Amino acid sequence: MRFDIITIFPRMFDNYLSESIIKRARKRRLLDIRMHDLRTWTTDRHRSVDDRPFGGGPGMVMMVGPFHRALKSLRIRDRRKTRVILLSAKGKTFSHREAVRLSKYRRIVLLCGRYEGVDERVARHLADEEISIGEYVLTGGELPALVVLDAVARQVPGVIGKAVSLQEESHATEGVTEYPQYTRPADYSPAKGQHWRVPQVLLSGNHSKIAEWRARKSRHLPKKKAK
Repeated sequence: MRFDIITIFPRMFDNYLSESIIKRARKRRLLDIRMHDLRTWTTDRHRSVDDRPFGGGPGMVMMVGPFHRALKSLRIRDRRKTRVILLSAKGKTFSHREAVRLSKYRRIVLLCGRYEGVDERVARHLADEEISIGEYVLTGGELPALVVLDAVARQVPGVIGKAVSLQEESHATEGVTEYPQYTRPADYSPAKGQHWRVPQVLLSGNHSKIAEWRARKSRHLPKKKAK
């Protein structure tokens, strides 16, 4: 699966994408992640990507032109297999279900905004959808882009070593979070007379009882009301 990330801070991604599961998936060519500096597609000597908002107001707004030229240069041939996403505070909230849906595409292009926002024509004419990672505002779209990339990448076959892990983790079933997990030691003593013990059922070897315990301990979240 290919990811293209368009940002004015491409180096922000270097460390995260060069570690752990993402690093291994890139090495095995399961993921093709390409960074693009938006300033490459500016037309003035200052490499400007933003300007004052029409109608007045605080801050600066990112211009449509650089994004348009950037997407043209990426040569997206089949829009049915590609999804262009603008990371936006006013977008629909990202979820596990959205990650699974997006993993079906062959290519995802992530547009990272900055400053006071992005010219609405980017959302209206260039992006297929807008996505938010929560009801709060960040200084830019780079962190949301990483969140979306990581969550979607996990759904790509082979990226996670054991596929069964994806079936049992939180939100694999909508509204259900995973049961508590424990590992060695079975009895941890942080101080004299204190004992933090693992539930006995997990040490029993009785797999049917363990399955029952895990089912009971899985947390069922209240369903969100439709807006």
